[in-house]
Amino acid sequence: MTAARKRVGVLISGRGSNLQSLLDAAADPAYPAEIALVVSNKADAYGLERARQAGVATAVVDHKAYAGRDAFDAAIDAALRAAGCELICLAGFMRIFTPDFVNRWPNRILNIHPSLLPAFTGLHVQHRAIEAGATIAGCTVHIVTPDLDAGPILAQAAVPVLADDTEDSLSARILEQEHRLYPAALAWLAAGRVRVAGNRASVDGAMASGVLLSPLPEGL
Repeated sequence: MTAARKRVGVLISGRGSNLQSLLDAAADPAYPAEIALVVSNKADAYGLERARQAGVATAVVDHKAYAGRDAFDAAIDAALRAAGCELICLAGFMRIFTPDFVNRWPNRILNIHPSLLPAFTGLHVQHRAIEAGATIAGCTVHIVTPDLDAGPILAQAAVPVLADDTEDSLSARILEQEHRLYPAALAWLAAGRVRVAGNRASVDGAMASGVLLSPLPEGL
């Protein structure tokens, strides 16, 4: 008997390129997760159109319509639970959750960050990597905790920083790896293969616990 696929809510604020990689992966019936809902805090986010084209339900929860972070987080939580979501993926979602929200979804929220954490948390990370003289950069999928960009690292992919790189060219090279890494990490979590102990995450049967994967091996 085939196990039921986990229902996933994806939160976005913009164009949704990582969302598209998740939608494409979930189009395969053998993939262990289905995208049940896409939520944006911006009504004009192109990612909403991507979801509609894939036949996935969407919702707009405008943070400006709420008096504070607690009320906004409660609205997001309500939308996800109404859709029966079991896991959450942040895909370019430009809001920071309160600790209370994160604690309602323990070890069930994934984020993808365009640096090799713990280096270069926050914003403008490719520019900062170039300015710092870094020779490698990359992306990280981690489990979300109340501390920004500090949760257990599930997997990373590395790319070289070239001598003539600009912020845009480095970002584009990293984004290619993001589109491969995020669907793999979600599949591990949805299939129940992720184990979390303290601030470390491991994947049953995979070599991908905190390991640099570039390119991502096929078939993981």
